[in-house]
Amino acid sequence: MGNIIADIRRDYKLQSLQEKDVAEQPIAQFDRWWKDAIESELDEVNAMTLATADATGAPSARIVLLKGYDERGFVFFTNYNSKKGQDIAANPRVSLVFFWKELERQVNISGSIEKVSVAESDAYFQSRPVGSRIGAWCSPQSTVIADRQILEDNITKYQAQFGDGPIPKPDHWGGYLVQPQSVEFWQGRSSRLHDRIKYRKNDQGLWIIERLAP
Repeated sequence: MGNIIADIRRDYKLQSLQEKDVAEQPIAQFDRWWKDAIESELDEVNAMTLATADATGAPSARIVLLKGYDERGFVFFTNYNSKKGQDIAANPRVSLVFFWKELERQVNISGSIEKVSVAESDAYFQSRPVGSRIGAWCSPQSTVIADRQILEDNITKYQAQFGDGPIPKPDHWGGYLVQPQSVEFWQGRSSRLHDRIKYRKNDQGLWIIERLAP
């Protein structure tokens, strides 16, 4: 089995990435690649790995969904009491990774993280399907539960509580903003000699563009 795994390989030949072709700002470059990904109709194009670390430095990673980006950074929403929320409260430094395999591209983002405003969280929460809004109330995310029936009972409970009326956002649920300090754009190239262009913010807050060896 080990040899079979070791033999799995793919040569990347679709595109290249040159310093002269990238935008001056990483968000602008991300926007270019994001539009390429949307136009390519990739499945779960907004799926990204979120890596966190707790107060002891122990890492965790999971897939979350990007829900917005602008000049501030990258936004996603979750339960603040979850494992990721606890990690962020203890250590507000995170990384995000997008992998768009059909385009042979990765984007790796590292930076600080903070909660978005309650108003921004409220606005997004009310745009979610009813089932997702109920679900935010039902799940004590990342805690041990005896069985799935607890979730089913909570669904019945909150459906009865809210009825056909408005479903408010729980206090424990909301958005985070990842403010990048470095952003790396990875374009697969032949023979593992990939293109890696990295933006890093210097002490003056200016973006420096560098090429990294693959």
